[in-house]
Amino acid sequence: MANTGALDRFLAQQAAHVSLHELDEVECMRLISPGGVGRIAFAGFGGPVVLPVNYKVHDGAVIFRTRSGGAMDQDLRTGLEGVDFKIAFEVDHVDEASRQGWSVLVQGSIHHLPEDERPTDVEPWAGGERDLFVRIRPQQITGRRVAAL
Repeated sequence: MANTGALDRFLAQQAAHVSLHELDEVECMRLISPGGVGRIAFAGFGGPVVLPVNYKVHDGAVIFRTRSGGAMDQDLRTGLEGVDFKIAFEVDHVDEASRQGWSVLVQGSIHHLPEDERPTDVEPWAGGERDLFVRIRPQQITGRRVAAL
């Protein structure tokens, strides 16, 4: 077995040169509010799924579009009226040159949006038909900022 003492000393030394700060919910929402690309994670029929999506924040919720009848659409349907499907949604930014960045994790329930609640400025980047609007209602928002000292 390898000498874990040397590894432990190395990791402790590296940790001494990194600043890690928890972010409050207001700062987390400020960071993700411009929209962009995030990752949605959920338990699909075939096992854990993590997919990139481009999103917008609208009225405190995360909204994105996907293809009706596609794998995500089918996985996100519970089939039970009023039952929430729980997901995680992650957005981050890393500046490798300055060795700093942040990460925000949104946990909550996801729902298909009816036509009368669909914002007009949510446009998918991916090609093809993306006719289904999806909304994540945050129930918990956490984040952290990391920077090299």
